[in-house]
Amino acid sequence: MSKIHFRGIMPALITPLTADGKVNAAAVKALMDDNYAKGVTGFYVTGGTGEGPLLSAAQRKAMVEAAIEANAGRGKIIVHTGSINADEAMDLTVHADRAGADGISSVPPSFYFRYTLEETVDYYKKLASNTSRPVIVYANPQSATGVDVNAVLEQLLPIGNICGVKDTRANYYLLWQLKQLAGGDINVINGPDESLLCGLMMGADGGIGSTYGLMPEKYVKLYKHFCAGELEEARAMQSRINKIISVLLGYARPTVITPVKEALMLCGFAAGDALYPASPFTAETRAMFKKDMEKAGFVFPA
Repeated sequence: MSKIHFRGIMPALITPLTADGKVNAAAVKALMDDNYAKGVTGFYVTGGTGEGPLLSAAQRKAMVEAAIEANAGRGKIIVHTGSINADEAMDLTVHADRAGADGISSVPPSFYFRYTLEETVDYYKKLASNTSRPVIVYANPQSATGVDVNAVLEQLLPIGNICGVKDTRANYYLLWQLKQLAGGDINVINGPDESLLCGLMMGADGGIGSTYGLMPEKYVKLYKHFCAGELEEARAMQSRINKIISVLLGYARPTVITPVKEALMLCGFAAGDALYPASPFTAETRAMFKKDMEKAGFVFPA
């Protein structure tokens, strides 16, 4: 059986919270409905874009349940269960499995400590033992521990339900090397939004990204152009996307979560603010941001 379970365009879903810290299930459904109508193939939930590491375990579980209910079998839901506390990561994995997730993902342990290759491999083996779902390792340079992720995958792929990696390293030689493992039977998903086409060219099966949910139709068009061999059209679409990403990065504090949520709210979605200590835009900044986004080619609803 092939290990390639996930393909296409999968937005990293934001976590919309109400003022009292509850998951806004109606907003989750509204955003997912919009994205599905524009051709996405699934979602990545409670990752960095979903502010998973900042949420309580109860909030993460509520978000997972809301996303799976809203999904209603329309696409694949990958749940990020990584945590600074390994026991919590295992508990979140069990919960996501029972809730009906299609896949499990986790950053390596841990952002603060440099675990060895053997310790990192053991972490993922334990994670995989707590679920029957496909497991995606997350190669994220921001949470890197100095361990060679390609070497980690080489040891992990023989495990039945460990299927691949979400690669956000933006090193496309390393991504190509990943795709050579197991005779190419490895599910490699591109991470950096601004270089999705690069990842696809080097063998990625699809992409997961923070800005996908804001402009899904553009990413879907890029992916379709690539699959059809229309590389010049795909490159032109990546360029259009990147002009908008440049604005989002210019307003990042320090990540794009705040500007992405602000843009979604300007589009009419109840995205809520980025979690504390992030601060929302002032009215003046929001007006400047909207103007700069429109100048870059982003169209807000009338």
